Amino acid sequence: MSGLEPPSLTGWAGRPVVMGAAHQHDDLEINLVTEGGTMLYLFGGTSVEIGPGSVAVFWAAVPHQLVANSATSVHWLHLPFTTFLGWGLPDTLVRRLLSGTPLVSAPSAALPTDPASFAQWAADLATDHRERHRIALLEIEARVRRFALTSPGEPVRQYTGGELALQHVIAMVRHIAEHFREPLTSADIAGAAHLHPNYAMTQFRKVVRTTMGDYLTKHRLAEARRLLITTDRPITDIASAVGFGSVSRFYSVFTSLCGTPPAKFRRECQGVGRHRTPEPS
Repeated sequence: MSGLEPPSLTGWAGRPVVMGAAHQHDDLEINLVTEGGTMLYLFGGTSVEIGPGSVAVFWAAVPHQLVANSATSVHWLHLPFTTFLGWGLPDTLVRRLLSGTPLVSAPSAALPTDPASFAQWAADLATDHRERHRIALLEIEARVRRFALTSPGEPVRQYTGGELALQHVIAMVRHIAEHFREPLTSADIAGAAHLHPNYAMTQFRKVVRTTMGDYLTKHRLAEARRLLITTDRPITDIASAVGFGSVSRFYSVFTSLCGTPPAKFRRECQGVGRHRTPEPS
């Protein structure tokens, strides 16, 4: 199982390529579709379509995968999540993103300047000029704040296509998203799609290009990171709350895949995180 990709500060544009496997990276990711049809993501336990004129914002530490695409031109921005937390954005926006729910604006909320702005930000971030970086980040923050005024209450557009294998996998990843805190077996997950476990595992790997177990672990780690950022709960409690059977395994897997121990991750985020709220035990 591959680890969490390191955070980045970058932007680019092009034609999307269907991803061979679900992945995670410690960024705020922002997509803008400018031409063609839609991008279909499996995002945690949700299938989400992003169409022309729509802006999508999500926390990329949640496992996500582009599984189908008819868009021909898209802009992407990746911002380190600590940068995003340091903006002090409205709690409703931050909590929704931390919950693993992407925000997707309607095309009617698009700004006519969006394509040119995204291109300019990508160009600025590609330089070594610190002042250009600062200006780009200020403008991106302003765009995200404006985005938050129109999007948080809107439901995401979910996939309604007819491909049977994809429908089966969507049912399984949704079951994982809803039950990852509990002990889960491959039979439990396969049952959500009414499939035999062996066949379900084959279908899952065919679409998501990883095992059910690896996908489940990634989902648990995303939730652990959310709790470390937003609460003061003891790490031992978090390990149990996200479904790890032992604290030692939690420490081992977290450190291996996230590149830092849980306590260090929490300390690094404490200085910028402003949304720490108590959670029920």
